[in-house]
Amino acid sequence: MSEIPPRQRRRRTDATRSEAAILESATRLLSREPGANMEQIAHAAGVSRQTVYAHFHTRDALVEAVTDAVAGEVAAELDEARLDEVPATDALRRLLDASWAALQRYPHLMTAASRPRSRSGDARHEGVSLHLARIIDRGQQSGEFSAELPTAWLSTAIITLGHAAGDAIADGQLAPDEAARVLLESARRLCGAATS
Repeated sequence: MSEIPPRQRRRRTDATRSEAAILESATRLLSREPGANMEQIAHAAGVSRQTVYAHFHTRDALVEAVTDAVAGEVAAELDEARLDEVPATDALRRLLDASWAALQRYPHLMTAASRPRSRSGDARHEGVSLHLARIIDRGQQSGEFSAELPTAWLSTAIITLGHAAGDAIADGQLAPDEAARVLLESARRLCGAATS
């Protein structure tokens, strides 16, 4: 196998750096200004518009990459939240708290841009869904949650409620703290947990 020439290696490193700078700048900018265009994103990243298009052929492709990166960030935070070390009701609260922290960091991305691509499933929610399913299963086995409804249904319903709560914040119907409280209480009731 031949070794990659230094000049080609340098170009690949530069391209990787440019793509990371574009994603980072787009994440910050789109979170504040969801209507930002490719020119504004290029300016924020310190690259030309052509460079942005070389990495992301359309604005939609860039927005998808940004929301995928944010979803990955949230999934990593959930991995570190020690959800398996506390009772299921506490784990559900921790999971929703981590989601709200992301909403506060990326308000527009988490409401409008991170809409599910389809009702049948969404890879962006996979990390959250896996954690949520484990929490629900554990809660049903321990008796903290009712076992009447299927785990997959409950997980999908809670994620959908999360989007509804985000929309309520965006529309000015609920303040973020109240939306977080309502979501947690709704999720607990949906799971058949004792309510506060």
